[in-house]
Amino acid sequence: MFAIVRTGGKQYRVAAGDKIVVEKIEGDAGSTVSLSDVLLAGEGADLKDVKGLTVSAEIVAQAKGEKVIVFKKRRRHNYRRRNGHRQQHTILKILAIGGEAKAKKAPAKAKADEPVAAEA
Repeated sequence: MFAIVRTGGKQYRVAAGDKIVVEKIEGDAGSTVSLSDVLLAGEGADLKDVKGLTVSAEIVAQAKGEKVIVFKKRRRHNYRRRNGHRQQHTILKILAIGGEAKAKKAPAKAKADEPVAAEA
């Protein structure tokens, strides 16, 4: 199964197990993110409904792209400026398409009026 998702102003064709490099997404390496802006999904030539469809991905690493040199010059005016820039990237590994990946359950909190068992 494949899906086309939009993130960071760009569109990516993804399938389970793919690794993609996208614009910076907040999160630490190892955490799971959900890409909810799915534009198209299908398997082979069959297309599926994308309403409520999400793509689960794991953040592999936060990295920087290649350095880009910006050089400005105006002839005969003694004007030269040199700047560099490295774009922030996030490397994602696609876990699942079409729902939530294995989500960790938070432990249930005890209510205020229930007695808490004493631990020895």
